[in-house]
Amino acid sequence: MPVIKYPRARDPLFYEWDRRAQKCGLRHTIYAVNGDQYTGEWLDNLKHGKGTQIWKNTGAIYSGDWKFGKRDGYGSYSIPDPVTKEYKKVYTGWWENDQRGGRGVFFYPNGERYEGDWSDGLRSGWGKMHYKDGSVYEGQWLTDQPNGQGVLRLPNENRYEGGWKDGKKHGPGKYFYPDKGQLLEGIWVADIPKCGVLVDFDRDNAPAPTEYPLPEIELRDPAGVLAKAKAMFDDSHN
Repeated sequence: MPVIKYPRARDPLFYEWDRRAQKCGLRHTIYAVNGDQYTGEWLDNLKHGKGTQIWKNTGAIYSGDWKFGKRDGYGSYSIPDPVTKEYKKVYTGWWENDQRGGRGVFFYPNGERYEGDWSDGLRSGWGKMHYKDGSVYEGQWLTDQPNGQGVLRLPNENRYEGGWKDGKKHGPGKYFYPDKGQLLEGIWVADIPKCGVLVDFDRDNAPAPTEYPLPEIELRDPAGVLAKAKAMFDDSHN
């Protein structure tokens, strides 16, 4: 009795082509349809592990960690200078879900620099900002603005220590004037001191003290006055 052999069922060729096209592990440079290119590690057809991405439109380059197709982990992002074409570092630090997240350093085009915490691509947490005029703010941030407690040092060495809200001095604080040898302690609202006590502070070492020292005024309870003002401020903002 003759043996009948049936042809073995085979998947369509495009299934095999698709399997071969799946990217997993370390691969050479892969070019996207829009011209972007990526060199590095893959997992289940997604960028995963260590890799470098170059965007064709901007020339920007990211080199660092990836997780399931998104920048996640530690990495650096740079862009080419429009004149010299040399790469300038924009951000170096930690990433979460394709955005700046964790500790990192950001370099602004105007020369300013921020070193500190990030969340969802915004400055949030504790950080230090170097401004182009020479001022330095160090303290708490929330959604890209100084919020909480922080210190602002000006180029002339004057400084403010105290509360902040939405990028402005807000709440109890102290403003030191080392150049004049004075100290203002009081309550600020939206960058404006609403009440406080101005006293001489280290006047003998001040480079440009006022012509006359402040007269000593005997107050029964200066600390109590400020405490009462602070309590009223807290009540009005709760």
